[in-house]
Amino acid sequence: MKHTTKAVKFLLCINNDACEDIVLHKIYKIIPDSKAEKEGFVRVIDESGEDYLYPHANFIDVTLSQKARSTVLAVH
Repeated sequence: MKHTTKAVKFLLCINNDACEDIVLHKIYKIIPDSKAEKEGFVRVIDESGEDYLYPHANFIDVTLSQKARSTVLAVH
């Protein structure tokens, strides 16, 4: 199922301690995973190119302008 740009949510990494596959201050697109979210985790595609779970506390939610969303989605 393809998501529209409005349905896609983004996170900014604010802590990568003990998580060498996420980059501090990088924007990540959330991959929906309701089970993980209930446990306090988020699923993102990390620098290995695979999707993994990370503590939600390592990120903050961000709202991007339409132009920024399009740019970020073009590289994901």
